[in-house]
Amino acid sequence: MKIFSLTGVRYVDHMNQADPSWLMSECIAGNEAAIETLVRQYETDVFRLALSVCNDVPEAYEITQESFIAVLRSLPSYQEKKSFKAWLYTITINAARNHLRKRRFAEKLRKTLTSIFLMDAQKLYTPEEAAIQNEKEAMLWQALNHLDERHRMVTVLRYFHELSVTEISEILSVPEGTIHSRLHTARERLKNALEQLNGE
Repeated sequence: MKIFSLTGVRYVDHMNQADPSWLMSECIAGNEAAIETLVRQYETDVFRLALSVCNDVPEAYEITQESFIAVLRSLPSYQEKKSFKAWLYTITINAARNHLRKRRFAEKLRKTLTSIFLMDAQKLYTPEEAAIQNEKEAMLWQALNHLDERHRMVTVLRYFHELSVTEISEILSVPEGTIHSRLHTARERLKNALEQLNGE
C-alpha cells in the first residue's frame, strides 16, 4: 500500500483517502487541517447511518455533529481493537440512540429505511419505469417495517453501508454468529413478507 503526501495530508493512493492512523495522531495533536480532512472523509457515511436510525434530516445532521465531537474527544483513548470505521459507527449509533430515547423509539425506527435507501436512488426512469420502481419500493418498505430493530439494524449495516459481518459484530458488540443468524432471519422474513404482498 503506497502512501503519499499532498498539502500536508497523507493519503492512501488506492482509496484516495487520508491514512486513518496519521489522521488520528494529527487530530490529537490539534492539526486543524487533519480534523477537517477526517470530518470530510467520513461525514457522508456518518450522516447516512444517523439518518437510517432517526429518519429525520435535521436530527441526523445534529447527530453527525455530535458524533464527530465525541470522536475527537475520545481519540486519545482509541485502541485498535476495532477498525477506525467500526469505532466511528459505534459512536454514531450510540449518539443516534440517545436522541431516539427522547422520542418514541419504536415508532421512529419503523420508518428508518425509507429515507436512507431513497437517498441512493438517483437514477432517471421513464414514467412507466418510475411507477414500477415506486411500487416495488413501497412493497419493500412495507416488508422492512415489519422487522424488529435488531433485524433492521443488521440489514441497514450489511446491505446499505456494505459492512462486513465482522465490522457489524464490532459495532453492535454482538457475536458474528448472531449477526449471521439475524441476517438469515431478516432475509427469510423479507422474502415471506414480499411474497404475501405480491399475493404469491
